[in-house]
Amino acid sequence: MKKTKMVRIIPVAAFAAIGVFGAESVNATSILYNDFSSTAGLTLNGNAAQLGNAIRITQATSNQSGSFFSTSPITLGADVSFSTAFQFQITNPGGLGGGADGLTFTVQTVSSNVGGGGGGIGYAGINKSVAVEFDTFDNGEVGGSNHVGIDINGSVNSVVSTGQISPNFDNGNIWYAWVDYNGITDDLEVRWAETNSRPTSAGLSLAIDLTTVLQQTSAFVGFTSGTGAGWGNHDILSWQFNDTYNPISTVGDNTNGVPEPGALGLMGIGLLAAAANRRRTQ
Repeated sequence: MKKTKMVRIIPVAAFAAIGVFGAESVNATSILYNDFSSTAGLTLNGNAAQLGNAIRITQATSNQSGSFFSTSPITLGADVSFSTAFQFQITNPGGLGGGADGLTFTVQTVSSNVGGGGGGIGYAGINKSVAVEFDTFDNGEVGGSNHVGIDINGSVNSVVSTGQISPNFDNGNIWYAWVDYNGITDDLEVRWAETNSRPTSAGLSLAIDLTTVLQQTSAFVGFTSGTGAGWGNHDILSWQFNDTYNPISTVGDNTNGVPEPGALGLMGIGLLAAAANRRRTQ
């Protein structure tokens, strides 16, 4: 394991899942789940459930709505910057349209929250929020049955969207996604791929003042999904989140200066503080 600097851990209840994180600033907050064998530090809502080493936000049946978010709000700082990356997989699509409805990564100001199912993708109705949707059903929007969009304040009428993307997100493969917000330039960028290598160029971007949208500088971060007459298993496999603009290179490994989750487990705040002091003297 590489030597790393100690940082503030949030939340304390998540030690078993998150362990001790490395970063350049002792004031930074990072979330790292290389898998979800533990969901400590997360609140699961609606139909979301832990399934092995994944969180299944919705299962392959009709009329589901689920979400999970950080149990504690994360303070993003005055410029509300962040970088996040995650793995997702959508399997067993069926029903109307051959599968539905997709999933979102969402930043919002209310913790235990889940929005409308079906075309609402578990996000509809969540105010003071911004979401990146990976949509797998054609509800008449731009991009049709497989697209990426950016949504604001609980509306699934995306303010910006891609065209039709091929192959489909619900093809059963593992997908990788990166979302970065630079609060200095107000640029929100989204990338995705079927390989664990960050694309050079963003696939979708938007100029947005996130502080104005959220109306505060702390927020809960996580994922939503919904099914309707069409369905699929919507799984999140791994997740990393940084509360600064610090783009992540690859998803689900430790090349970003972060040790394995649960490295120290539930060993107590005192031991963590002692470890931090030892590393600061090295």
